[in-house]
Amino acid sequence: MSEATSQKIPVTVLTGYLGAGKTTLLNRILSENHGKKYAVIVNEFGEIGIDNDLIIGADEEVFEMNNGCICCTVRGDLVRIMDGLMKRKGKFDAIIVETTGLADPAPVAQTFFVDEDVQKNARLDAVVTVADAKWLSDRLKDAPEAKNQIAFADVIVLNKTDLVTKGELAEVEARIRGINPYAKLHRTERCSVALSDVLDRGAFDLDRILDIEPDFLEADDHDHDHHHGHAHDHHHDHGHGLKHYHDEEMQSLSLKTDKPLDPNVFMPWLQNLVQVEGGKILRSKGILAFQDDDDRYVFQGVHMMLEGNHQRTWKEGEPRESRLVFIGRELPEEAIRKGFESCIVS
Repeated sequence: MSEATSQKIPVTVLTGYLGAGKTTLLNRILSENHGKKYAVIVNEFGEIGIDNDLIIGADEEVFEMNNGCICCTVRGDLVRIMDGLMKRKGKFDAIIVETTGLADPAPVAQTFFVDEDVQKNARLDAVVTVADAKWLSDRLKDAPEAKNQIAFADVIVLNKTDLVTKGELAEVEARIRGINPYAKLHRTERCSVALSDVLDRGAFDLDRILDIEPDFLEADDHDHDHHHGHAHDHHHDHGHGLKHYHDEEMQSLSLKTDKPLDPNVFMPWLQNLVQVEGGKILRSKGILAFQDDDDRYVFQGVHMMLEGNHQRTWKEGEPRESRLVFIGRELPEEAIRKGFESCIVS
C-alpha cells in the first residue's frame, strides 16, 4: 500500500434494511472496549438510542463516547461533515457512515470518488450490508433498495440466523449469492461479528482487488479443488437439494483471459461502457494484463465513475491473467463479452 493511501482514514459505509441489526452493530462500535477511536456518522441519533451513561461530552451535532469514539448526525451534507471530522484534533482509526434503511449506498460511495478534499484525507474501505436472515427473502421481492444493498456490498452480515431453519438459511444465502457472489458473508446472531471482519477490509483498495474471486462456484464449474473442500456449503451441490438462484434483475458477470489486452482498445471500450451503461452497473473492478506492459493495471468503479492505476510489476511465475467483474441490473452481458473479446490482442 502506498504511503499516501495508508495516511488516509478508512471509511466504512454501513447499510442494511430497517430492523436488520445495523443499530446493534453501531452500538457495539460506540460502546465496546476495542481500544480504537471510531467516528460514526448516523442519520438520526434517535434511531440509535445511544445509552446516555456512555456519553461524555456533546455539542449539538457530535457526541463523544467514553470509549473514545464519537458519533455525529448527517445533517445536510456528508462532505461537510467529513471535512469537519478531518479537522478535529486527534485522528480517527476509521469513520463509519450509516445510510438509512431505504438508501442506495452508491451515492455515499461516490462521494469518495468525486470530492477532492475528501479523497485526499479519506479512502472508501468497504460497503457493509447487514441483512435479516428471516425477512431478507421478502425484502428482495418487494424492495429494490434491499437488492441494491446486497449487490453493492463487500461484506454481508447475515444476522438473526437463530430465527430461521437450516433450510431457510440455505435458501436466503442462495438468493444473496444469485445477486452478489463476491461479498464476504458472515452468519451472525445479534450482529456478533468481529469488528475486524467489518472494518478495515480494504475492499475498495486497489491493492486488494485480487480478492475478486467469487466466494462460490457456478453450477457448471466442477473445479472444486481450490475451494478446500467447502463445496458442500455451496449451491452448486445439487445433491443437498439446494437451489441455485439466478436473480432475474441483478447479475454479476466475470470475464477472464490469459491473453494480453490492447490498452488502446480496452481503455476507450471500458470508458464508453460505463458512460453508456453506468446506470445499470453498480460496481466494476478488474486486474488487467496489457500487452508489452510489465505492470498490472487495476481499476474499480461505481456506476459511471472509474479509478485505476498501474499497481505493481507482475511477479515471476504469476499467471498474467486479466479478470473483470461487473455487478448490476440487467447487464448487456452479450455485448460486454464481445466488447471485452475485441480488446484481446489477436
